[in-house]
Amino acid sequence: MASFLVSKTTTVLLLVLVSLAQFSMGSRVLSSLVEQPSELLTYHNGAVLQGDIAISIMWYGAFTPTQKSIISDFLLSLTPSSQTRPQPLTPSVPQWWETIDKVYLAKAGKKTKTTNIVLAEQVSDEECSLGKSLKTSQVPELAARAGPKKGGIALVFTAQDVAVEGFCMSRCGLHGSDRNTGSAYIWVGNSAAQCPGRCAWPFHQPMYGPQTPPLVAPNGDVGVDGMVTNLATLVAGTVTNPFGDGFFQGAREAPLEAATACPGVYGKGAYPGYAGDLLVDATTGASYNANGVRGRKYLVPALFDPSTSTCSTLV
Repeated sequence: MASFLVSKTTTVLLLVLVSLAQFSMGSRVLSSLVEQPSELLTYHNGAVLQGDIAISIMWYGAFTPTQKSIISDFLLSLTPSSQTRPQPLTPSVPQWWETIDKVYLAKAGKKTKTTNIVLAEQVSDEECSLGKSLKTSQVPELAARAGPKKGGIALVFTAQDVAVEGFCMSRCGLHGSDRNTGSAYIWVGNSAAQCPGRCAWPFHQPMYGPQTPPLVAPNGDVGVDGMVTNLATLVAGTVTNPFGDGFFQGAREAPLEAATACPGVYGKGAYPGYAGDLLVDATTGASYNANGVRGRKYLVPALFDPSTSTCSTLV
């Protein structure tokens, strides 16, 4: 009887964490648990992004130069050029990104089988011309202002004093697409002043659940380091499922994707309320699991490997 109670309690805790983690990484909330098939993610024979992927950025609201560089350096770290590539360090952001090329694009049978992230235009709207309370329907408008390229991605980042419909309540970011232009877009908000316990975990104590001490953010900015983690999740989902007919599991309107299929998992040994066994910087005490360009350190989510039906972590 005792072992049954422990098992039941563990199951309940797991359900709670999955729901909270799924909530924190995208626009979906799990309301029930169904038995998963042996292969969690399947390819639906649709388009994936490949080759040179131009990244255009809209900075909406006030971001400091340091905050912009933390995020830009992460994007440059995905597929660094010979000019920005540091001395080989593992684990690394490019090593994490290789899962997309080697597992997802290869499984889709794409001839290119490689991606190359290229930073394109960056525009700023520090005065918040649409106001500081946005509707979700305004996100594509802001994305269009970034000048997205065909086959590229427009990124919309909103500052910590900008409220977006559903932000903190049901999502920390989202991705969508415009088939007419052949481009995709991503929105991620800075949660530092609104809901760091939901959208910047594990760098802030969770709003609910066990109140364990938060981890030290690798770049010293809880809100922006949280944005990078959410951005990584959404970039992985966008490249592998840009138009809703690529890699996903579940309902097309609320799919589990490459990273959201592994909620709350960042290192081996992760369990409810624990991000996993991460690396710790000896100087700053910051937790991370990937090295980037210019000496940056980041926390990236586990990626689901459809070929093994497991969550793949760097550490």
